[in-house]
Amino acid sequence: MRLSELQIGKTATILSVGGSGALRQHFLDMGLIQGTEVTVMKYAPMGDPIELRIHGYELTIRLEDAKNIEISEAHPPVSSGMDVRSSETPHPGYGEGGKYHNRKNENPLPEDEVLTFALVGNQNCGKTTLFNRLTGAKQHVGNFPGVTVDRKDGVIRGHKNTLITDLPGIYSMSPYSNEEIVTREFILREKPRGIINIVDATNIERNMYLTMQLMELGFPMVIALNMMDELRENGGSVLVNDMEAALGVPVIPISAAKGEGIEELIQHAIHIAKYQEAPMSIDFCEKEEGIHRGIHAVMHLIEDHAKRNGIPIRFAASKILEGDKKILEQLQLTENEQETLEHIAKQTEEETGLDRAAAIAQMRFRYIESVCQATVVKPKESKERVRSRRIDRFLTGKYTGIPAFIGIMGLVFWLTFNVIGSTLQGILELGVTWLTEAVDAAMETAHVNHALHSLVIDGIFNGVGSVLSFLPIIVTLFFFLSLLEDSGYMARVAFIMDKLLRKLGLSGRSIVPMLIGFGCTVPGVMASRTLPSERDRKMTILLTPFMSCTAKLPIYAFFTAAFFPNYAAIVMIGLYLFGIASGILMALIFKKTKFKGKAVPFVMELPNYRMPGAKNVGHLLWDKAKDFLQRAFTVIFIATIVIWFLQNFDMSLNMVSDSQNSILAVAAGILAPIFIPVGFGDWRIVTSLISGFLAKESVVSSLTVLYGSTGLLQNSLAVPGAVSLLVFCLLYTPCVAAIASVRRELGGKWAAAMVFGQCAVAWIASFLIYHIGILF
Repeated sequence: MRLSELQIGKTATILSVGGSGALRQHFLDMGLIQGTEVTVMKYAPMGDPIELRIHGYELTIRLEDAKNIEISEAHPPVSSGMDVRSSETPHPGYGEGGKYHNRKNENPLPEDEVLTFALVGNQNCGKTTLFNRLTGAKQHVGNFPGVTVDRKDGVIRGHKNTLITDLPGIYSMSPYSNEEIVTREFILREKPRGIINIVDATNIERNMYLTMQLMELGFPMVIALNMMDELRENGGSVLVNDMEAALGVPVIPISAAKGEGIEELIQHAIHIAKYQEAPMSIDFCEKEEGIHRGIHAVMHLIEDHAKRNGIPIRFAASKILEGDKKILEQLQLTENEQETLEHIAKQTEEETGLDRAAAIAQMRFRYIESVCQATVVKPKESKERVRSRRIDRFLTGKYTGIPAFIGIMGLVFWLTFNVIGSTLQGILELGVTWLTEAVDAAMETAHVNHALHSLVIDGIFNGVGSVLSFLPIIVTLFFFLSLLEDSGYMARVAFIMDKLLRKLGLSGRSIVPMLIGFGCTVPGVMASRTLPSERDRKMTILLTPFMSCTAKLPIYAFFTAAFFPNYAAIVMIGLYLFGIASGILMALIFKKTKFKGKAVPFVMELPNYRMPGAKNVGHLLWDKAKDFLQRAFTVIFIATIVIWFLQNFDMSLNMVSDSQNSILAVAAGILAPIFIPVGFGDWRIVTSLISGFLAKESVVSSLTVLYGSTGLLQNSLAVPGAVSLLVFCLLYTPCVAAIASVRRELGGKWAAAMVFGQCAVAWIASFLIYHIGILF
């Protein structure tokens, strides 16, 4: 019987996991191993993928992949309740009472040495919240060298001689995704002085699989057992001292959200790093088992190679038996050694009755189960899980999931553009107008030079000021998107949309970068890094610019106010839908031409719904607002001054009274004929489109500077031309920042192809819209 045949609500035991390569290894790492109970929870609204419950958490896979997993006949679930003794022993304080620290042989690092830490954990375990607790505002965001995965560094509060790096959320140290490769390479190459492994206390079995792999590395390590408050509230507990004894590393119960246990965690982390206290030597396998003999035989075989390449021996041996090609390449074994390795692997498979990768995974999960059996009191079903299941009945229901998604996104855009964002925008506009008039009056009174007066008022205040007024709309949209992300709903959106996106050649996970693209193309492009398939990642990056970003909102608002004041919301929603339709059309073209093949398999954990953390949302909003303001006072500021100068001076650098004689008019006039067939061949509009290449917000500021008033623009542009121009602004090349991010992700050729390709698509669409419009 296959897993794809198991009915909703039924439980069965996994007999074998088929398939091959990185995907199969990923399934094993996620806990889909022989002997494990699995329950089908529900199907997506479109019938595929399916949600499974395994090891106490929810996992989604496609029916196609479920067909490769053989299961037993359905049976009642076996009770996994754990009756362990209660313990009144308090958790030991700083230094673990000497358990891990031999003071006679201590050799602390020099006082002036920076203690470096790696913060490692699964996705959705509260890692970002903990990082913010540890570092506060002292954070630096950059990139890992040679790759395009975000890197966050920070100094632990109150300890200036420390540096902690927030590594991407991963499930294992297998090279399935860019994040897992980056994390592994960072630890092996940078060799941090200590590892802080954050574990979700409400889902210890799932999280500790990564812990086992980190312990094999042999670096000083402390476990932060997060969400202990939730575990206690639901009747569960952890015998922390016993867990420490079993694992041989300090285990600190914390609640990152409430700030509980943070100081104790910091003290333990600094202690183990300063004194370089590695995990106690623990064998995860029973000595009489075949897997034990296999791992230790490989360890003896590769010992010299591992030491020479700086790879921990136990970690290297486990990864080689799993079939990890990257580790094998780094060790550079001889041909005879590789043959010996193959003999060891085959002997291990014969003794265990499993293939080598499954045997390793089973060994780890068996050890995890034994530790949890002895140290964890499992709670009753958590309030968070019960609440999530009730919410999911509606948000991911067969008949309600898709309408709910459309309704939620519609509500977000309505609140952003018509209620909250527009109200705050109006208030800010009043402030900008008052300040502009005050400065204008002061300069008039002071009889400031006409050129300088024009630069300040017409160039800077009218240009930058008109863009600044859209800051509330951008921040409001990012606020709602961050709420959806932090609450866990975005993962459901990927679950709901996977089957539909698969028809376009993509995975459901691609929906997340695209939705973020509605906020800004740059983070949308960067969010594609989480996609394990290079094909899917490239397609997603190229399609994300078709999702209208918030930087284009000033353009839409400006033109709808001027030409369609009574239909502003309808026009804006229509533009968004047209952008989505254009993206779908391009996806179908890509699927048939450049990106032939199947989308990456869909494997995703569905976390419980949680209240978004105020600090996390605040950090995100501050980053986005700061980024917008920096662009407003750098790129847009410079663009405004350049446009003002080119508009007010001729080729001889004399100031002109009529902008038609300016440098700008000459340059834009060369390109203007190209746009006559699409209804906006005015050099001033062409100029604004050029400035939009620097920053989309500057299109409005350029038009304001060049036309001087909305009335002149209305007189020079017919309604079909206005609609055509809006469509062109929707679809043509994204801003320089977005192009630069695409270049970082895919290279210069792809970035250039995207620029010219989108300009061509925009021109064709505008041409069709304009000529259809003039018929009516």
